[in-house]
Amino acid sequence: EIFNQILDLDDGDTKEFSFEMTAAYLVQAKETFVNMDRALLAKDLHELSRLGHYLKGSSAAIGIKKVQASCEKIQHCGDDALGESKLVQAETLQKISQMVSQAKKDNEKAEEWLHIYYKDEMEVAS
Repeated sequence: EIFNQILDLDDGDTKEFSFEMTAAYLVQAKETFVNMDRALLAKDLHELSRLGHYLKGSSAAIGIKKVQASCEKIQHCGDDALGESKLVQAETLQKISQMVSQAKKDNEKAEEWLHIYYKDEMEVAS
């Protein structure tokens, strides 16, 4: 539904606006996942929560609901574990690691679909 609303913003037969918005999201997502991996290694729950919140908003903006849902869980898990014991934080980091893996898989599926949908635009952009 959200993606269809974005498509409505395109001019006529061109997909320029939605393509640029989608391409920007895909770059942001890749960078954010790299930063999430770094935050996991650093055991930085605050940063994981922040990054989850950030990618939740970006994925919601173009309608990638599964990534949005995973990132919302990451955000809240990170927030909820702040100030808890080291054991609780370690368990939370393990859960978040699994959530990040799931979000990456869901994002890869969305990216594959978007590459098919924007095949012509991607050929022109290359």
